[in-house]
Order: sequence, then structure tokens, then C-alpha cells
Amino acid sequence: MKRGTAVVMEGIDGAGTETQSKLLLDYLKNKGIPAERIYYPDYTGPIGEALHNYLHKGFNLSVNTQFLLFAGDMVKDVEKIKKWTEEGKTVILDRYFTSTLAYQCLRGFSLDKALKFAEIFGIPKPDIIIYLKVSPETSMKRKFKEKNNLDRNEENKAFLEKVSKSYENLIEKDTFGKWFVIDGEKNKEEIFSEIKNILKI
Repeated sequence: MKRGTAVVMEGIDGAGTETQSKLLLDYLKNKGIPAERIYYPDYTGPIGEALHNYLHKGFNLSVNTQFLLFAGDMVKDVEKIKKWTEEGKTVILDRYFTSTLAYQCLRGFSLDKALKFAEIFGIPKPDIIIYLKVSPETSMKRKFKEKNNLDRNEENKAFLEKVSKSYENLIEKDTFGKWFVIDGEKNKEEIFSEIKNILKI
């Protein structure tokens, strides 16, 4: 059986990763192509609950603890991701370990340590990483429209600008996989058309 493909949708908050990952899942299923979708942070479990509380300022965490929580959220799914790709499924990841590299390494966690962690815990490298590029202004405007209560990352424009730069550094070196950049300011149909071209579907 041919191995499946792991596709990551990345971007700063409000970039549209949820919209595009769901469009991709529906499109593949309608074409009869087996596909699964996982999103991060996953707020449904105990790790996600702690992450939600941290993001909404329930408490503060050291950067080491932040990294372990965010990365641990993915470690719990390692076997599932491997199994699905081995079964020939397309695995769509709405945010992934690459988000942790962009956000927690910006806050001071060592990129080398982070990549070593991924190696030790067997976090699979994706085949394709699609970065939806939007400005911090667009990010905040979309998030305000979506919800009034922004988390500690979403409400901080200066931080979002730094995160954008952090992503650019990862993209430049194709860190943790092959990156493709799409203008996330376009309408969702245009963006999805570009995604289909990248994936050759």
C-alpha cells in the first residue's frame, strides 16, 4: 500500500488554517480519497485544558513548561498519525509541531533542543507545510470578528509581528519539512485553489 501524505496548515492566529483544513478534508472525502484531520491545540483532553487556561491567562508558565505542554499535545497523537499515513490516508494537521517551533522558540526555547525532542519522541515530519501568510492587523481583525475574548497571543500585535518573523526563519530553512507560502489575505476559494495546486489534487 502506498504511504499517505501528512499535510500541515500553518499560520499566525486568524490565518485561516481551520477553514482551509476543513475544506481540504471535505474535498478529499468527496473524491473518495481517505483523509483524517487533527487540530492543535486540542482542547478536548487534559493537556488541552491546561493549554486553554494558560492561553486565557489562568496562570503563567515558564517557556520550558509551555514547550512541553504544546509538544506533549502532539506526542499523544504520534502513533495515530503514523498509523493513518501507513494506511495510505492523507493526514491534515491544522497547526502542528511547527507552531510550537514558531511560538515557543520565539519565547526563548532552543530550536536545536526542540528538534531533538521531536526526534526522541518520534514526532513525524510532515510531507508538506502550507503557510497562510496574513498581517498581524488581519489576524486581530478576524479574531475579534470570531470572538470577543482574545487569548494572550491573539491580542498582542507586537508579539504577532515577532511570530511572523519566527515563521519566516523556519520557512527560509525548510525547518521540519518542505514549506510553501500562500497569501492568506486572498479569499478562501483562491487560497484553496492554490492549496490544490501544491498538493496536485
